[in-house]
Order: sequence, then C-alpha cells, then structure tokens
Amino acid sequence: MHKKKKRVATLLFVIVLGICGFIYISLYLPYTRIKDKGMVVLASGQELKKAFSQNNIDLLSEKLKAVDEKYTEFEKESQTVYWLQVIPYVADFRRGVESGRYGIEAAKASVTAIAPYADLIGFKKGETSFVEKSAEGRLQTAVLTLDKVLSNIDVISENINQIEKRLDQIDENRYPEEIGGTKVREVIRNGKEQFTGVSRLFVDAKPFLKKLPEILGSKEEQTYLLLFQNTAERRATGGFLTAYAVFKIKEGKITIDRSADIYSLDASIAVHPAAPKEIQMYHKDVTKFYIRDSNLSPDFVESLKLFTSLYEKSGARVKYDGIIALDSKILVDMLTIFGDTEVGGVVFSAEIDKRCDCPQVIYQLFNMVGEEVGYQKENRKGILGDLMYELFYKALRFSPSRYWGRLAQTMFVNMDEKHILLNFVEKDLQESVEKLNYAGRIRETSNDYLHINNVNFAGAKSNLFVNEKVVSTTTQDGGKVKREVIVEYRNPYPASNCNRHQERIVCLNATLRNWVRVYVPKGSKLISFDGSETTVRTYDELGKTVFEGFLRVNPMGFAKIKVTYTLPEGINGKELMIQKQSGVEEQTHSITLFGKKVFDKGLRTDVIVK
Repeated sequence: MHKKKKRVATLLFVIVLGICGFIYISLYLPYTRIKDKGMVVLASGQELKKAFSQNNIDLLSEKLKAVDEKYTEFEKESQTVYWLQVIPYVADFRRGVESGRYGIEAAKASVTAIAPYADLIGFKKGETSFVEKSAEGRLQTAVLTLDKVLSNIDVISENINQIEKRLDQIDENRYPEEIGGTKVREVIRNGKEQFTGVSRLFVDAKPFLKKLPEILGSKEEQTYLLLFQNTAERRATGGFLTAYAVFKIKEGKITIDRSADIYSLDASIAVHPAAPKEIQMYHKDVTKFYIRDSNLSPDFVESLKLFTSLYEKSGARVKYDGIIALDSKILVDMLTIFGDTEVGGVVFSAEIDKRCDCPQVIYQLFNMVGEEVGYQKENRKGILGDLMYELFYKALRFSPSRYWGRLAQTMFVNMDEKHILLNFVEKDLQESVEKLNYAGRIRETSNDYLHINNVNFAGAKSNLFVNEKVVSTTTQDGGKVKREVIVEYRNPYPASNCNRHQERIVCLNATLRNWVRVYVPKGSKLISFDGSETTVRTYDELGKTVFEGFLRVNPMGFAKIKVTYTLPEGINGKELMIQKQSGVEEQTHSITLFGKKVFDKGLRTDVIVK
C-alpha cells in the first residue's frame, strides 16, 4: 500500500513537473522573449517620436524603417503563442499586434507620400531646390503638388479602418478592473475610445484634405471673404467684426482685392433695417441693424445668414467661395512666430504693451481701427489687411522647414480652439468642416450639454480685462437630475479715460455690458436665475433650451450669475459636453458630477467630461 502511494505521488510529481515545464517552455519563455522584443520596439518608437518633433524627413524615414524592422521581429516572436488564441486574452493580444502592424503601414504610406515634397510642408531635407524658388513660386509649387502629397490618403484610411475593426473586437469587460494598482479595464476602454476619436477625425477630414488643392485654387481662381473678429469686444461668434478683406487665390498666387474696416462696409449700404430686438434690448443707443453687429447667434452659420442679409445690400459686395473668420489671437501667434513686422511705417509686435497689459499689436490696431476716438486715423481702413498680407509673405520668404511646420500646427490648434472659423459655399466641403468642428456650429449630443455665450454690447474693450470662472455642479434631487451653473466675472483693472473728445485716447477698460445666454439640453426646466439685471428669458433655439440675462461688470469690480435647473428625462447627467464660445482663449471651469470633481482647469477646446 505504501509503495502504491509512493508511485502515485511520483506520478503526480512528474505530471506537475511536466505541466510546469510545458508552461515554462510554451508560455513563460515566449512571454519573456515577446516582452524583450516589445521593449525594443518601444525604445525604437521613442526615437521615431523624437525624429518627428525635429521635422527632419530623412531622419524620420530612417527611424521608421528601424521601427518596422524591430516590429517584424516582435511579430514573429508573438506568433509563437497564437496557437492559444482560443483563450480570449491571447486572441486580444493578437488583435493588438495586428493593429500595430497596420499602424506602421499607415505611417509608411504617409512618409512615402510626403517624402518627395517634404520641404513644401515644413520638413527638412538633405537636398532641395524648393528653397531656391521665389516666395510666390514656393506657394504655387506647393499648391500644384499638394494632390500628390495626398495621394496615399485612401491607403492610410484603409489601414486605420483595419485597426478599428480589431480594436472593436476587444472586450474590456472581460479584464479585471485593476491589477497591481493599474486600472486595466479603464486603460483599455480609454485607448479604444481615443483611437475611435482619431479614426473618426481622419474619416471626417478626408473630404476636406482631398479638396485642399482646389480650396487653394489649383483648378480655378477662388475668392474668399476674410472677417476679423476683435475678441477684446466679445460677440457671439468670438468678437466684434472690426475689419474685412477680399482675397483671391489661383494656383497658389494670392492677391488682395480690397481691405477695409467694417464701418466702410456698413457705409456702402444705403438703407439699414431696424435693429433686431436683442440689440434694442441690450445694446447702447443702437436702433439700426449694421453688419458690424450681425454675428448675434453663437452658431456661426446662423450668424452668417444675418450677415448675408445685410451684405447683399452692399454696393461693395462680391461673390465669394467661402468666408474665413479670424480673431485677435491669430495675429499675436503669427507675430510670435515671425517676429516684429512693419507695415505702413508702423511696427507691430507680440510683446506685452503696458498701456493695456496686452500684446502691442492689439493696442496698435485699437489705436488705428474703429470709431472710438475723434481724430482722423492714417491708413486705418487697409492696415489690417496689409498686416495679414505682410505676415503671409514673410512666411514665404524663408525656407519652409523654418516656419511652415510650426505655422501649420499653430493654425490647426487655432481651428480646434475656434479662433479660426470656416464657411464654404460648396455643400460637401461645408459638411466636412462642420464634422471637423471647424465651422463654429452649436453641436448636437444626446447627453448633458453646456454652452455659455457672452456678448459685450458697448462695453469698450473690457473683455481684455475681465476674467471668467465657471463652477458647474450636477446632483440628484429626488427623481430628477439638478444642475447648478455659477459664472463669476472679475475685472481687476482701473477704468480707462474714455473721453471721446480728447485726442489720442484709446478707450479700453469701461463697464462691461454683458448679454449672457446659457444653452442647456432642450426640455430643461429653470428653477432660478440669480444675478441678472433684467427679466430672465427662457426659450428654445438651435436644438437647446436657453436661459438669457444681462449684467454689468465695472472696472475693479465683480459680478456673477447663478443658474439652477433640472435636466429633461432621459439625460442622466453622467456625461457632459461643454462647448467653448468661439474666440475665448481660456475660461476656467470647475465641474463636479454627483460628488466627484471631474474637471478643474482652463477650457481651450470643446470637451466631454464623464
């Protein structure tokens, strides 16, 4: 009996030893080799990232090739465990590895497409004749070859599609919430969501990218109306319409057809209609409807309908292919990149001017453009267009590798932050920029929503000095979801001398006359609105419910509103989209959802918090 037990024990030991050996040889050793190969890929990837930041196409190609080779080794090692893909975790691992391969193929297609024209888009090359061309010739060459740069866009798109298919098959719910302090399930979920966002962005951007050569006049001349919005005087779509320009572009050759302040455009309209009720209610001593006040809606497309209704009456109107709205930040960013720039004997700079504690270019333009002072301002009508034109050609005078990459990145950031708004006559192109959120539209969502829109009516340039803080809280109140939104306005600066009869005085800081609208999910019910000096109005607009009021903020003063309301049934308040007002550089938001602070920082772009 004793011998029998000993044999059984020996057999069990051999079996356990065999299983351990099997696990060691079939799983542990492959795991360690896969991990080692993976770490090599990660190190190679860091070098690739560094090469990309240096805008050097030759170095980028070299590092991408190294990543490709290291990843191939990683793939071969990974295949040694694919026979176990009946186990869901191994199947997910395979999907991840295959996704990585498609990502590398997308990167290779991108580099292959841009390599011959790298210097056109701001990458350094070992040899190039492009820098020898004239400034105008550089842009023409860039426009006429842009379609070749975009030739692989469909290949890249298919690779991204293949990645998304594989990531969709990974179920994060089969993984534990946390392992060793790492929130595994959350990491997988966030990774999938982020890639889906990138994928959707690429799909939405394709029509815009494919049309980019035509937008730049590769086939026929394009005419664009440029509107400048002064964000120091906040309006619904960003800022007061200060000036405009008409420019044409054909095969990369740009010409300025005209450039003037907005008052000249208003003067070209023989008869102005009566002002809309909003202007009569909140503006100061304005009874007629002017183009300069036409951006009343926070939705840029809706504001342009009002703009167009007046523009069509103008003797200076032209037929255009699109409208581009730029605000004050664009000028500051461009001067930051290109340095001080002289136009018409005036030097413009991005340096801070003590007279307004703002960039010098902003103060100079206030001093030259607008109706605030009584003396005649030399060359005020065309100065803004001339400055933009000079900055544009300043970029072209240098090698593209010096400025173009940085300039393009800055412009895309500004479109994301809605300091640049685009509108096109062509329907497909307009739909594309709307999907990219570059068109200044009020967005749709099935979840909770918040957009705070402030309009400065006759409060000088006081938005230069007023800072805003939003405190937003969501709670459960019985069977309803209750929201409380507090907006605090502070102006810590003294008032300006705004005597219109005193020469050379720029009226900047005065009492802010602020028309405020709070856009929330349609069907929300107002409980209270504290802080408005006028009767609060509630109505539906742009697919939202709006709570509207008015307040004043004095220099060296403080004011606030507090809006409390309940959300409609079907919206649980666990996900909130905050849509930033166009033109606002930063607005501090502190958001608490059901007792948990989920956001507490400056808001520069639209965000979704959960």
